[in-house]
Amino acid sequence: MPTRDMKTSFQFPISNFQFPVSICRTILALAAALCVLGVCVAQARQKKQKAPPPSDLPTQINSLVRQLYGVPLDESDQITAEVQKLVLDHLQQWMANRVPDDVEVRRELEAAFAQLHYPFFGQPMVFEAPWKGGLLIGAGYTLGWSDYDRVNVVALFEGREGKCRLIDTTHFVPRTDLHFEILPPLKWDDFRFFAYGNRLGKSQPRLSVTLYALQGDKLKSLWEIHDAYDGEMDIGKDKVTIRYLKEEEYIREQARRRKPPRHEATYLLTPEGMQIQSEREIPF
Repeated sequence: MPTRDMKTSFQFPISNFQFPVSICRTILALAAALCVLGVCVAQARQKKQKAPPPSDLPTQINSLVRQLYGVPLDESDQITAEVQKLVLDHLQQWMANRVPDDVEVRRELEAAFAQLHYPFFGQPMVFEAPWKGGLLIGAGYTLGWSDYDRVNVVALFEGREGKCRLIDTTHFVPRTDLHFEILPPLKWDDFRFFAYGNRLGKSQPRLSVTLYALQGDKLKSLWEIHDAYDGEMDIGKDKVTIRYLKEEEYIREQARRRKPPRHEATYLLTPEGMQIQSEREIPF
């Protein structure tokens, strides 16, 4: 029978085994590569976490607006609201201890949108008007990201004794551009203005108009019309005339190779808004 010493003589001599040199080099290379990869990943994560947000206003606005690419208008509220907050917060801070004129405000808005490029744009529209011994400043803009998708913001500031405050903010009709027309006051504390704009239609531009009045610290809509087909507006001292086509008539008469009638509505300006005075058909 084998002795205990004979059994131990058959044990594998692990302590004397050596890996081939090529395998050792491969293992060391893989370990080094994994270490380098781990360091790179950690550094990338650290940079991503510590990357500061853009600090200047035009860069912040550009970064937000570029997110609107391909976003339909009815899903854009969150981003456009963030842009509006950036713009109005900046204007309030910039105007806090000064009363700028309308040209200065327009230039400040142009600078805020300076980094936007087609199809993105920010188009300022500004007015100023005396009021109660001070100055009212309207700072509006159209923010667009396609030929059709655009929103309009109107902010009204009061300037007095070297300072400005934000009175109220409203939103004019979407999908249009933005213009203003100040109306003569009916009494010393009266302030009213038209906001109007056109949007592209099927074959003709379409006119939208809103008559705003400052009542207390609120902008109130007194009268409005939307999407007047091929609409035109003339504003007089005490009346407004709007000429337009009726789309159904236009399509029907064009199919018959005839010119459709145009329609003309004349309104009297009243303290309550506008009152229809006359309506008639006129030649195309």
